[in-house]
Amino acid sequence: MLTRIEWDWEPGSREIANISQWQKKFNWIEEPYVSPNGEKIAAIVNLAEGEFNVCVNGDTWETVFDKIWYLRFAPDGRLAALVSEAGEWTVAVDGITWDNKFGYVWNMMFSPDGKNIAVAVQQDMTYGMALNNIVWKETFSNMTNPTLSPDGTRTAAAVQVVGFGEGEIHKFQKGAFTAALDGKTWDTQFVNVWKMAISPDGQKTAAEVRLNLYDYTIAVNGKPWEQTFGCVWEPVFHPQSMAVIAPVRKNGKWFLAQDGQIIWDRKFVQLWHPMVSENSNKLAAIVAAKYGKWTIAVDGKPWSVSFGDLLTDAVFSPDGNRIAAAGKNDERWLMVVDGVVWQNTFDMAWQPVFSPNNDDVAVKIERDGKYSIAVNDRIWDQACDAIWDPVFSPEGDKILLRTLQDGIYTRRVISVEEILR
Repeated sequence: MLTRIEWDWEPGSREIANISQWQKKFNWIEEPYVSPNGEKIAAIVNLAEGEFNVCVNGDTWETVFDKIWYLRFAPDGRLAALVSEAGEWTVAVDGITWDNKFGYVWNMMFSPDGKNIAVAVQQDMTYGMALNNIVWKETFSNMTNPTLSPDGTRTAAAVQVVGFGEGEIHKFQKGAFTAALDGKTWDTQFVNVWKMAISPDGQKTAAEVRLNLYDYTIAVNGKPWEQTFGCVWEPVFHPQSMAVIAPVRKNGKWFLAQDGQIIWDRKFVQLWHPMVSENSNKLAAIVAAKYGKWTIAVDGKPWSVSFGDLLTDAVFSPDGNRIAAAGKNDERWLMVVDGVVWQNTFDMAWQPVFSPNNDDVAVKIERDGKYSIAVNDRIWDQACDAIWDPVFSPEGDKILLRTLQDGIYTRRVISVEEILR
């Protein structure tokens, strides 16, 4: 695998493939995807009824499948998809299938380095997870919220461990659900178990749980917090201390709690998506200080700017000192960086990307049915039929643009200054 440093960062453009020519070879082509380094473009293609393949830069995989879906490039550049062959489903990586086959597979997840691939699986109407072709030894009658650890080496999910019929409400209220880490369940059972997180060191699992019909809390390795709440949202682990952080609802308002104790002295109409910076220990979340007024709170202090429709895709800069997010007002998308809103508005905007030196913010945008890139509120002067998220060079002075125009997929490297000037 080539690291980003080893990618081709020589300024200029190269035409990689003419996918309009693929239309002549296949019955149809589905949505294309491009590799992180921009060197490959791939799409699921139909050869005939019940015959599908993957085309990469004009060449197909050797094996034809009954059905293919969820084609994606892993962060390390490998191309993976969920495939059906002779009525059985599995994962194919660069055209090579896993040995294990299943009744169904879904929810493919990658580790940040791309080396680990996990999926949720169903076989003979029982459910589990598979990581790099290794399946849980224990499977369950019901499974939700499949989760991959930050390093990609462990998997978890909410599972049902007690069966009950439609009318057996007493069994449901007694608790029939728990969490499983690598297929090994907690000793404690709950009325419900929902979204969860695995600690960075892989030793802990935290999840939203429902203790009875009215009380909710967070459980860590099966042990619920002593404090209960009217509702809770998805927990996260602090990357350094391994403390568990989660939004909690108390007396009709939302607060941020850590290990069961409320840590911000402010209450909100809504609070969710907490995130901890990797390098500065700053803690942020998307909040609504008033109904329909969405903003970011950093260490409990909300920005002065707010959005009426929504705020999403918040991200910390590499050094943890800056935050950017996409907001929406009156059906128009905007970018907000450190509490300052860009002047340009868009039909659509995606998650922003910080440069490695923390100075610049780039984002994929849509305007009038065309796609482009904006950097620091300056829009690139090219509009394309399709474009993928921008990628900064390791030094932050260049940007990789992966574009599709008139059927031609082109890999471009330009200086950031070319957009900013």
